[in-house]
Amino acid sequence: MHVPDGFINAPVSAAAGAVAAVAVAVSLRGARRELAGAGQGVGAGAERTAPLAGLVAAFIFAVQMLNFPVAAGTSGHLLGGALAAILVGPYTGVLCVSVVLLMQGVLFADGGLTALGVNISDMAIVTTVVAYVVFRLLVKVLPRRRSSVTVASFVGALVSVPAAAVAFTAIYALGGTADVPIGKVFAAMVGVHVLIGIGEAVITALTVGAVIAVRPDLVYGARGLAKPLELRTSPLAPEGTAGPAPAPAAPALATPRRSARRVWLAGVAAALVCAGGLSYYASASPDGLEKVAHDQGIDAKAKDHATKDSPLADYSVKDITDPRLAGGLAGVIGVGATLAVGTGVFVAVRRRRATAPAAEGTGNA
Repeated sequence: MHVPDGFINAPVSAAAGAVAAVAVAVSLRGARRELAGAGQGVGAGAERTAPLAGLVAAFIFAVQMLNFPVAAGTSGHLLGGALAAILVGPYTGVLCVSVVLLMQGVLFADGGLTALGVNISDMAIVTTVVAYVVFRLLVKVLPRRRSSVTVASFVGALVSVPAAAVAFTAIYALGGTADVPIGKVFAAMVGVHVLIGIGEAVITALTVGAVIAVRPDLVYGARGLAKPLELRTSPLAPEGTAGPAPAPAAPALATPRRSARRVWLAGVAAALVCAGGLSYYASASPDGLEKVAHDQGIDAKAKDHATKDSPLADYSVKDITDPRLAGGLAGVIGVGATLAVGTGVFVAVRRRRATAPAAEGTGNA
């Protein structure tokens, strides 16, 4: 659903860019809390979110290369907002998808540079917010089980994709450059993206389910799922006695910290396999937006990407004649670049949060 240059006029593109900038700024502030750690009262495992957030961005980049067929001559791919929000939190999730979109637009000529604000507003903000709201509502009413998190992930992801299609239709109604009946655009966009949403839901549920099966403490949406341990008086104790006093070392009852290195390494390996190998077998059919744009005439005034001649344009390394090698190498480079940029962003956000209390204390002295 990457919107290219020329689909949306300059004023609406600028307005969408302003919305995206504000949302990213708010997300940076919110992500500081999500990455703050268990000490902020958000649950065990939060201190391990920062090093994994960059991995989530890289994994989304990789899986987005795996277009899957959804109808005759149409394909779809992961948007990733639901997956990011559930794994690392909604604010951090917006930043994850935004990093992916930035890397795709700058390095791979995928998604217009003037349309970057439109793409962030639609693919990062709308999908993340809608998916997480649906997810939280379902988690509250479903039984407190791990399977409930997986089910809620499926539904949240399923709803988020047609929601993004509706959002694009609204943006196009405001600033579309081609004279196309908006009712036809709405019907076509929502129709095909409901099918794409099924694929999004399956990928999201499988990924969340796999992580929660081995390390539920690393899933943001599963925090608070386990009930805290309680000390109870033995039934054999004499009536009226309080029993032995609890040990003063309360932290011993907390969940012990476990290294996330194995999960990180497994995630990196999965991303490299997807982008460097499986992407060769992805569907070559146009995705939902491309198909609708061609059929409905939305692309009448589309413009060439500013970096169409870049060495990595169209996810292929320039001057390498073997398509398997060119595409696989481009995918590996993309995963590495997204991982590096994403990790850098989240480490900086985490460090800023860590130093904020000290700065405040100095100012009050």
